[in-house]
Amino acid sequence: MNEGPEFDVTDAHEVVSHRDEVVSWVTDHAGQIARQLALLQGGDYGQSTFKTDKGKWTVKYEGGDLQYLRYEGRSGGETYVVSTKHPPDPEELAQAMTDYDAFVAAYNDHVESLDGVLDGVPEEFPEAVSTESIVAERDRIVGRIRDVSDAIASELYRYEGSNYGSFSTTVSGTRWELKWEDGRASYLRVGGEGGIYLLSQYEPPSAPDVRRLAEEFAGFVEAYNDHVEELESDLATVSLGEETAAD
Repeated sequence: MNEGPEFDVTDAHEVVSHRDEVVSWVTDHAGQIARQLALLQGGDYGQSTFKTDKGKWTVKYEGGDLQYLRYEGRSGGETYVVSTKHPPDPEELAQAMTDYDAFVAAYNDHVESLDGVLDGVPEEFPEAVSTESIVAERDRIVGRIRDVSDAIASELYRYEGSNYGSFSTTVSGTRWELKWEDGRASYLRVGGEGGIYLLSQYEPPSAPDVRRLAEEFAGFVEAYNDHVEELESDLATVSLGEETAAD
């Protein structure tokens, strides 16, 4: 039986090994540029492009680490010199590396162009006015609203005989709702869903909101009092029948 023709298969190991060495070197070197860009731009994520006579280079970084280094020649095509997916073609890598020095020079020029950019920026600024007195006054007013609301919640809790409940009314065309739990106000919301929480378990209202709504709170209390008077009036009409005469 005749044997088939023999062909020599060239071992690509040496080419691949050299390619990987170049990529490893570029990854370390361009990684330093990526970290410097992250510091310069003030963020952990971003990318920058640098133009050369032969093309342009794009550095993308994430968490301060190099994600990829892409080269686009003027003749067309692009080569990911460094990538998280797969290594570049050796010939394309070789072509891109002929322009790598120009890329580094473009980066250096970019950094040097920023030298002195902050010269003349003032280092002294007007003193910020304290909000301490405004916050204290807001908290005092909100505290008073809390005391009255808790008193209403306590009365509703006693009357309703339930651990949870709410009382709502309309003041000047706006809905007010007091939610209570175990005899204490959980929140006082003005304006329905998406409205302003005059009282809340999470954060206080703004001073302008307190200024605008504090006077209307009196109308809310008056509406509650009217509600109680109506309850008393209804109960006054209840008859248990004639009393049974004593024997």
